[in-house]
Amino acid sequence: MNEIMEGSHAIAHAIKMIRPQVIAAYPITPQTHIVEALADIVADGLLDADYVTVESEFSALSVCLGACAAGSRVYSATTSQGLALMYEVCFNVAGLRLPIVMSIVNRAMGAPLNIWNDQQDSISLRDSGWLQFYAEDNQEATDLHYIAYKVAEDQRVLLPAFVCLDGFILSHTYEPVDMLTQEQVDSYLQPYRPTQKLDAKNPASFGMYATPDYYTEFRYETDMAVRRAGVVWQEAATEFFNLFGRDYSEPLEKYRLDDADIALISMGSLCGTIKDAVDELRDNGKKVGLLKIRSFRPFPTEEMRKALTSVSKIAVLEKNISLGTKGAVYFEVLDSMYNTQVPVMDYVLGLGGRDVRKRDIHAIVDMTEKGKPELFYGLKKELL
Repeated sequence: MNEIMEGSHAIAHAIKMIRPQVIAAYPITPQTHIVEALADIVADGLLDADYVTVESEFSALSVCLGACAAGSRVYSATTSQGLALMYEVCFNVAGLRLPIVMSIVNRAMGAPLNIWNDQQDSISLRDSGWLQFYAEDNQEATDLHYIAYKVAEDQRVLLPAFVCLDGFILSHTYEPVDMLTQEQVDSYLQPYRPTQKLDAKNPASFGMYATPDYYTEFRYETDMAVRRAGVVWQEAATEFFNLFGRDYSEPLEKYRLDDADIALISMGSLCGTIKDAVDELRDNGKKVGLLKIRSFRPFPTEEMRKALTSVSKIAVLEKNISLGTKGAVYFEVLDSMYNTQVPVMDYVLGLGGRDVRKRDIHAIVDMTEKGKPELFYGLKKELL
């Protein structure tokens, strides 16, 4: 059923049909509309779930941790400073192998305070053990939640997952969204059945003390689960495509890339603007294409290398900065293209919600052609 919906409300209705048994979240801009809508859904009796009102984001994810360990399917959402407050619990959730799914409505980190979009918040937790999936538009943001639960709860994975969408640009924008019915979701996503859980009748301990003799092996097992998640994602997304006709089976999406000389690489809503710019550049005779990253964790290293075999130059456009070096996505691409002799250039842009327009993409392509990248693209030097 196709409806014009605000992105946040589409996600809230998708979560309703996923049937979490426990929801715990603390409202923070621009995530608030998701959890407000879910609170109404639970209060109106449209979802049989416990909605736990908490005093902070740290408490929200702690509630989710306990509920998931007890055998419940759970959900949360947050952004920016809220995700930073969850930092300790994020590592605990992943280390305990609890398949919690959380919407991250990407927003810049303070200080200075900024409520607009970039992807610094989720990127900063790239090493925590959470899977990370990024949406270009609201249809994708909605659908990725169904697939994320199926992957996270798979016995080969058992890891938590972020579904990331750009704050305001997607969360507060109305777009046509093809919503699945409850019957369709139930046919795709079975109830969560944990292999082990906290149970007073069968006592067990989770997350026990690990001495140096054992800790490395725990990290290794988590790393292997993240890697396996790539295969499980392809299986789950292929099943989704066969049932509903929307294809997210590849961790990367190519747009006019097959004969491209220059590849632009990005993720999130920026990819929509890049596609429009690519069309204009093609009309002007420039062989430019886009490689969109859908899965940042696990990162599709081999798939990226294969997708970029014929390009001569690569430009990474990203909304984060690993201060003192370059953007985080740049290093992943550089690793993928190791020993290929293809130059990889990094452009950090759109920080704190600064607009990125088609003319900016044109300018970046020009700089890439000349081999003269500008790390902080569009820097207002007169303010420095």
